[in-house]
Amino acid sequence: MSYLIHWLLYAIAIIITAYLLPGVRLAGPGAALIAALVLGIVNTIIKPVLLLLTLPLNILTLGLFTFVLNALMILLTSALVPGFVVTGFFWALIFSLVLSVINYLLGVIF
Repeated sequence: MSYLIHWLLYAIAIIITAYLLPGVRLAGPGAALIAALVLGIVNTIIKPVLLLLTLPLNILTLGLFTFVLNALMILLTSALVPGFVVTGFFWALIFSLVLSVINYLLGVIF
C-alpha cells in the first residue's frame, strides 16, 4: 500500500512540475502515472549502474555530475513514455531539481 501512495505522490509531483515548467509537456494524468512508474524503474535499475561507471568523474566534480545523470534519466524517461515530453537537456536538469523539491514538500505534507 505504501508503494502505491508513493507512486501517486510522485505522479502528482510530475504533474505539478510539468505545469510549472514551459519546456516540459504532459498529455494528462495517465501519462504522469506511466512516467512516474518508468522513472522509478529507470532510477532503480539503470542509475546505480551509471553512478558506478562514472564514479571517477563524479568524484572529480565533487558530486555535481549526479545532476547530469538525473537529467539523463529524465530524458530517457521522456523518450520511453508517450505523452511526456522534455524539450532538452536544460529543461531536464531544471525538471529534475524542481521535481526533487516538490516531491520532498509533498512527502512532508502527506
